[in-house]
Amino acid sequence: MRSDSVKKGLEKAPHRSLFKAMGLTDEEINRPLIGVVNAKNEVIPGHIHLDKIAEAVKAGVRMAGGTPLEFPAIGVCDGIAMGHIGMKYSLASRELIADSIEAMTIAHGLDALVLIPNCDKIVPGMLMAAARLDIPTVVISGGPMLSIRKNNKDLDLSSVFEAVGEVQVGKMSDEELLMVEDYACPGCGSCSGMFTANSMNCLSEVLGLALPGNGTTPAVYAERIRLAKMAGIKIMELLANDTKPSDILTPKAFENALTVDMALGCSTNSMLHLPAIAHEAGVKLNLDIANDISSKTPNLCKLAPAGPHHIQDLYQAGGVQAVMNELSKKNLLHLDLPTVTGKSVGENIKNSAVQDYNIIKPIDKPYSITGGIAVLKGNLAPDCAVVKRSAVAQEMLVHKGPARVFDSEESAIKAILGGQIHKGDVIVIRYEGPKGGPGMREMLSPTSAICGMGLDKDVALLTDGRFSGATRGAAIGHVSPEAMEGGPIAIVREGDIISINIPEGRLDVELPQEEIDRRFAEWKAPEPKVKKGYLARYAKLVTSASTGAVLKN
Repeated sequence: MRSDSVKKGLEKAPHRSLFKAMGLTDEEINRPLIGVVNAKNEVIPGHIHLDKIAEAVKAGVRMAGGTPLEFPAIGVCDGIAMGHIGMKYSLASRELIADSIEAMTIAHGLDALVLIPNCDKIVPGMLMAAARLDIPTVVISGGPMLSIRKNNKDLDLSSVFEAVGEVQVGKMSDEELLMVEDYACPGCGSCSGMFTANSMNCLSEVLGLALPGNGTTPAVYAERIRLAKMAGIKIMELLANDTKPSDILTPKAFENALTVDMALGCSTNSMLHLPAIAHEAGVKLNLDIANDISSKTPNLCKLAPAGPHHIQDLYQAGGVQAVMNELSKKNLLHLDLPTVTGKSVGENIKNSAVQDYNIIKPIDKPYSITGGIAVLKGNLAPDCAVVKRSAVAQEMLVHKGPARVFDSEESAIKAILGGQIHKGDVIVIRYEGPKGGPGMREMLSPTSAICGMGLDKDVALLTDGRFSGATRGAAIGHVSPEAMEGGPIAIVREGDIISINIPEGRLDVELPQEEIDRRFAEWKAPEPKVKKGYLARYAKLVTSASTGAVLKN
């Protein structure tokens, strides 16, 4: 066992003494040592209950003959961090999470891991650590928050953000806003739509590192506790068989993830995190294949913010496994791949029939014949840009309009709330990429304000930053190369005509090449926004969004 390095032999008597200082018996020390990585904290609503998940995991590990050793991981709540300097730390925290798990696991000679994330960057950060360490690992998240119905409307976090814009234009009173604020987030769990956290928890099932049900079983259901106990039991089976993430995270597994991503209409952030996880697994994942997969993958679900349904509805309709079962009817998935259940993908999904075709559309009658995410290229995005196609109004799939240029999110929000944006405009927010931000902030506030003001069918927004999974509308992010690295978005000027053609995968500024070259000759990178601390170091090492914003080797 890997843990022999910290407990076997004469020279390890001091090490055993330290384990005994925590109350461990000789029998417990002699068993496999299983790291239980718990991201529980009292800041994130999706994590407030993870102590209960961890206790269930540890019970499962003990039942199966292992010794669980719990240690923490940090987490940033994207919702609370949104719209201020705190959001610069969200994506950057992904690397801290992966690095800290690596440090704890290797330093203490752990034999296997059970990872307990739930929200936003914590899920991919832990998956990156699993791929990097390559020891037996199971992921069990804390589960989604419920959405409740109030005043004939199902509410979620994006309802509150959009309500701000509605109040601004007089469509909602302060009293109505307070009602939405009070009821949109009714309890623990990852926010209830197909936002980033739930997208990645669902895709962890598809990749094969989480048990079926991980992505959709609500946080408050007893079934979630039973699933956590089963994760603790399963890790001992994986350890006995020495089944590692490298056995599971194959190129075909990532193709499956992209396919289900398109069918579910996941957050655009999945296009940032899947390449980063693949990078750690030694798998080359070029986002160019995303459009190829999208072209043959129907969009089967319209979950909030793209539609009226929430994760609890997907759960009732059969969950991720039912979506996969439906996709398999047209041979769109690799079914022979291994998973942490000990069974293949095909064996896992064979009995997972769709329970409600209003929530998960039949494969022959989808919402659209192409997937929920599109990757765009053009002279404004030579490497790539990403848009949640399933959440874009039909009228905005093809659009031309004058650029309204802002060098920060704050200045754009001020203009939007100040009534300075008009129908037809294309808002350009730059110097918010991984390096320029630094940290590639999510921008739910400006997009939600646009939607709340009723402009989502008239105004587009593009940025070298990124958007929350709760964003809807013609919001194009991840424009690469970013402005700070001299990408073409850096030389766009007020009034330039921006051409967007999502069906054809194009994003261009209508300028002759000579003018683009002239502007580049005059352009000079601005001073970094942050010059000390972790973010300054992060900005020097981070790569483009098109490569997952991983750190340079």
